[in-house]
Parts: sequence; structure tokens; C-alpha cells
Amino acid sequence: MGKPEMKIGEISKPRFEFRTFGQNFDEASKLMARLSGPVPKKVWERESDEIYILSKTNDINNTKIRDGKMDIKTYVQTVDGLEQWNPLMKGEFPISKEVLQNDVFPAFQVEMPVLTQDTYTLEEFLKMIDDHADLQGVKVHKQRFGYMVNDTICETGNVLINGAKVVTINSESTELEDIKKTITDCKLEGNENLNYLQVIKRIIGWINKPLAN
Repeated sequence: MGKPEMKIGEISKPRFEFRTFGQNFDEASKLMARLSGPVPKKVWERESDEIYILSKTNDINNTKIRDGKMDIKTYVQTVDGLEQWNPLMKGEFPISKEVLQNDVFPAFQVEMPVLTQDTYTLEEFLKMIDDHADLQGVKVHKQRFGYMVNDTICETGNVLINGAKVVTINSESTELEDIKKTITDCKLEGNENLNYLQVIKRIIGWINKPLAN
């Protein structure tokens, strides 16, 4: 039996990912666009506004809010320098006290605030985040361009993190060797593999490290 075909926009088993961030990946981006096979029109270009919830005590659960919905992914493992993440939970606002107690705040690995209401709107939830000493909500705007190279789902993107502009490029798949070939073909060797949590923490000053370039 052959390996499963990757399809953009469809849920598959947990994927491995290479992603990096910096100021300029023009050469790699041109190669990615030229090497890409056909992709659905809906992923040619996409824009979104998201809020990432950062925790000073957690680097294994990635929490973001987009279109009024919360999405938490959890880190699984690193193999050959490529990270694997798996969906942990999805929720909508207003969100229940029970979900916050049992799923959301445990994912942040911080002290639980006092919850006095049965449900919380997005605005009420974000106020709790702002009031918490170990949490911070960060606004992220993404402009993404989708590709498919070596049967890996790829993208390049312009990202604003609290207004600070960076660019990103990535390749993800269930197949490690396909990602490695894409990294080589797009001349991305030597660039640090970075996830959104790490990059946002570097930009807001929680981690004292630079980006890939």
C-alpha cells in the first residue's frame, strides 16, 4: 500500500512540519512557486486575523482564536528536527466554565483564575487573559499563499505579529522524507525550524533569540 496522498484543507493524521520565519525568503519562495503542482483556488491566497494566547510556562500547547473559534494543538514529538503536532480541542464562544476549567487553562499550565460565570464571551475571556500575569493575547494577521511541492502542503506568508512584519515559509506532511526533499529543493537548509509559539515569544521579548534571518 502506498503512502496517503496529502490534500490541502483536509484533516489527515498528525503531520510533521518544517517552518521558519525571518525577513526574507525570496529565493526559496520563487523555487516553491515554480516547483508547485496545481492547488485549489481557495488556497492561492488567504488572509486571516487571529489571536494567539501565549503562556510563560507552556511551549507544548498552541492556542489560537480565529473567526470566534478556539483551536488548541499539542506538541507530540520531534523526529529529524521536524515537529509533529496534534489537535487537542476546538471550542466556540461563548465558552462554558467547564471547558475553561477542564481543557483551556490546563493547556496553558498556569494558575486557574476564579471563574464566577457559567459562560464567557470572547471579550470576557480575552480580559481574563490580559489580567493574568503569565498569559498574553497577541494579534496576528496572516497573508498566506498555498503550494504543493513533493506531495507536501506548503505556503509562504506575510505575517504581522502585533504589527511587527515577518515572513514565513513552510512544508508539512505525514511523510518525513517528502519534507526533507522539499527543504533541499527550495534551498531552505540551515534555516532554524520555528513554530508560531517560539516566534511570537521572540518578537514580544519573552525569548531572547533572533529569527532565522
